[in-house]
Amino acid sequence: MAATKKKKPVTKEQLISAYMHQTLERDAYPSNEYSFCRVAEIPEEDFYTHFGSLETLKEAVWVAFLDQTLSLLEKDKGYQDYGTRERMLAFYYTFFEILTLNRSYALFVVRNGQKDLSEMRQLRGLRRGLRQYAETLPQEEADGQGKLSQARRQIFSEGVWVHWLFLLRFWSRDTSPAQEKTDMAIEKSVNTLFDLLDFSPIESVVDLGKFLVKERFA
Repeated sequence: MAATKKKKPVTKEQLISAYMHQTLERDAYPSNEYSFCRVAEIPEEDFYTHFGSLETLKEAVWVAFLDQTLSLLEKDKGYQDYGTRERMLAFYYTFFEILTLNRSYALFVVRNGQKDLSEMRQLRGLRRGLRQYAETLPQEEADGQGKLSQARRQIFSEGVWVHWLFLLRFWSRDTSPAQEKTDMAIEKSVNTLFDLLDFSPIESVVDLGKFLVKERFA
């Protein structure tokens, strides 16, 4: 009698993919762990090997987007030679390229979430990851002189989170081909963020303001 072939354990990545697919197929988040596993044909024990609840799985989706971004940046040989501003630009461009590949799910989350995205529980893990990433960046002033103080590092890491929320909202409303206006918003807003750290923001703030007004009333 032939031995029964043992199934391969379900991976974290497979669970994340199944969760996103099921959410979009039903136009609603899975209601509980049992129904999610039943529809996805995944043993509950495999689910609980990786996640304690659907809430932690929902949070892991956004952390996975961040992990993919950082993995791609690490493979870029030129990235380590970039200054802080250039690294932030590369980070945002890469992150939103990945988000565009998963646009249907990301838009579902934004459109069905709280008005204040910063209060969404499923973004908590991403917030921690973004702040940690910001703290690993070269601690240079915007003009390349000296070191950032501890207070400025904290302001900068929190600023990256708030900045990302702004870009997410902008990207979710961007209907331009390939979301090219989001690329423009990234460049202008990153320049403004770094000029704010340098306490000489007026030119970049005006430039960003003109761009946003143009997009709002175009």
